[in-house]
Amino acid sequence: MTIVQLEYLVAVATHRSFNKAASHCFVTQPTLSLQIQKLEDLLGVKLFDRTQQPVVPTKIGREIIEKAKLLLEDFQQIQDLAHLEKEELAGELNIGVITTLAPYLIPKLIAQFSQKHPGVKVNIWEETTSQIVSKLKQGMIDCGIVSMPILENQFSETPLFTEKMVVYAGNQSPLAHKKRIHLADIHAQDFWLLKEGHCLRDDILRICPKGDEQKSSVYEFNTGSIETLIRLVDENNGATVIPELALGSLTKEQRKKIRHFTTPEPTRQIALLSPQSFVKRRLIETLKSEIMHFYHSTLGQARKASRTLFPAL
Repeated sequence: MTIVQLEYLVAVATHRSFNKAASHCFVTQPTLSLQIQKLEDLLGVKLFDRTQQPVVPTKIGREIIEKAKLLLEDFQQIQDLAHLEKEELAGELNIGVITTLAPYLIPKLIAQFSQKHPGVKVNIWEETTSQIVSKLKQGMIDCGIVSMPILENQFSETPLFTEKMVVYAGNQSPLAHKKRIHLADIHAQDFWLLKEGHCLRDDILRICPKGDEQKSSVYEFNTGSIETLIRLVDENNGATVIPELALGSLTKEQRKKIRHFTTPEPTRQIALLSPQSFVKRRLIETLKSEIMHFYHSTLGQARKASRTLFPAL
């Protein structure tokens, strides 16, 4: 029995497909299937019911898979201890990031992270919060960068930063003539919103007056992209709410459309979500430090640019 065989075993159990598991493990499907077959021959039991699609573990297979996961966690901890002794950071880190944060956080962050820690292979999944939680439960990713709160008690939550929300208003929007936006000025039916399933949409609806969640009678556009919302405002007027990190991607002309809220300003809490077992502790702690450093330096520049255009705000 080998570590590789156990990794293949858990991969098939996670993806419920030999093809998908092979792709995840970067091997051919015959290679993976052969190793699973050798493991079954060694143990003298069938681990998967191959007659079903997707494939499912047998009863004994489920028990062995749970033991295999524990062994792989111990193996990872042994590797981490060895890397720590050599004072090097190495390994593979699989990260899920919500779609309303990924475009503004990931590109430059990963470039800096890889330059500082060349021994770490980083894999990124840009997903909704529910998809990230699902992947964490299945063991497909090591951590997730999400907007809180998350109604799950099986994960460790590490606060990263608090991000303010701002209004992006078209030139003909009534909000464009205001220096500061009161929460009472916000009406969901007048705003371009992300489609259902995105936490930012829920955040916006929460700050709207109670009972003001009805859809626009004029238009409805289902998108998961903040960049698309910004373009919709540019071309069709109206308004939307965007996170503060998005300011860094705006042109000078677009920044003129930003309006800040009155105090207390709406915010969202960004946190790092990880399994309580915290197998890749050192890698995740390093990622946390890099994110916080990147956030404060990047947001400082975005706020300076915004305040330069609106010194009275």
